[in-house]
Amino acid sequence: MKITLSLFYFFYFALIGVYIIFMPKVLTDFYYSKFEIGLIYSSAPFMRFLLPFIFKYLIKLTKRVYLISLILTLISTIIFIVTIENFTLYIIASLLFGASMGISLPFVETISLSKLSRKEYGRVRLWGSIGFISIAIWLGKILSTSYETLYYLISMALFTLIFGFLSVKFDNQRDSLDSSSDDKSFSLIRYWAFWVSIFLMQLSFGGFYNFFTIYELEHGVSLEVASWMWSFGVICEIFMLYFQGYFLEKNLLNIIKISIFVTVIRWLLLYLYADNVVITFISQSLHAISFALYHTATITYIFSLYRQKKLAQQFVLGIGFGLGGSLGALLSGKIYGEYLFLIEAIVAFLSLIMILVHKIDTQKECH
Repeated sequence: MKITLSLFYFFYFALIGVYIIFMPKVLTDFYYSKFEIGLIYSSAPFMRFLLPFIFKYLIKLTKRVYLISLILTLISTIIFIVTIENFTLYIIASLLFGASMGISLPFVETISLSKLSRKEYGRVRLWGSIGFISIAIWLGKILSTSYETLYYLISMALFTLIFGFLSVKFDNQRDSLDSSSDDKSFSLIRYWAFWVSIFLMQLSFGGFYNFFTIYELEHGVSLEVASWMWSFGVICEIFMLYFQGYFLEKNLLNIIKISIFVTVIRWLLLYLYADNVVITFISQSLHAISFALYHTATITYIFSLYRQKKLAQQFVLGIGFGLGGSLGALLSGKIYGEYLFLIEAIVAFLSLIMILVHKIDTQKECH
């Protein structure tokens, strides 16, 4: 089971690596404008945001829907080749890709969280990070044509489908736990402050994900060093995922608060010392806490809050990486400049305040 789940994470995030790192260059080669590329890359997060509401009110996330999503992921990557020269058709394929990818990961996350201990989960999930960094390093060395990138995208989608199919046998949760009638009782309002915190936390990452390289280049750092900064952050992430079991046995809400506070410090370091390579590497090391530890603690905490496990994981992806990711990209584009990471630090601090509000609300609920 651990090997199958590990390989699913490996190829799923390798697929994301090809899509995020290399496909924008492909679109540039086909003369897409920056505005068109921006629209395309906001489409997938937008679908991730819509999906949880669709599954809450219209359909239920069953094994069959999950398996269909794996097939549609592969089909959408094949459609990319056919539609690459037509913006309208390509963005439709991107919407399909975003929707199908947004279904499969929450389903597998639910399996992992229900079957693995907190320590085991981190050591299985880290293979996703290994897949992401491996494909980045490998393709960075060998790619020569745009169509080669598309072929690798399809290949990663195929392997994701294979190990996704193999993973489904480990899901023995009764569908009644995620039935449509039960999903309609799912409430975001009950823990509203926590969901706002998730949104704000991912919103604060907008400047980092979209402009970190440009930001560092403008402060005198070479492209090669900037790429090593990215890699170093992922290496630290992998290290944390392997050893985080000890922390996850503690109070998860406290771990989340600490992770957000560290993120505030991380963005402040980038604001104050953008041209200091050593301090910037130190700030990248904090990715282990602000991403890896935060992510695992958050999905584990949400897993314990809700009866509707799969739907809850979809909302984490939809509200955080979907809505937060989309608006984070738009916001960072608007505010980009000297104060980018100072503003991101303020947004992360607001996320921390929302966690404190959530803690007060839950304590009142207990009394």
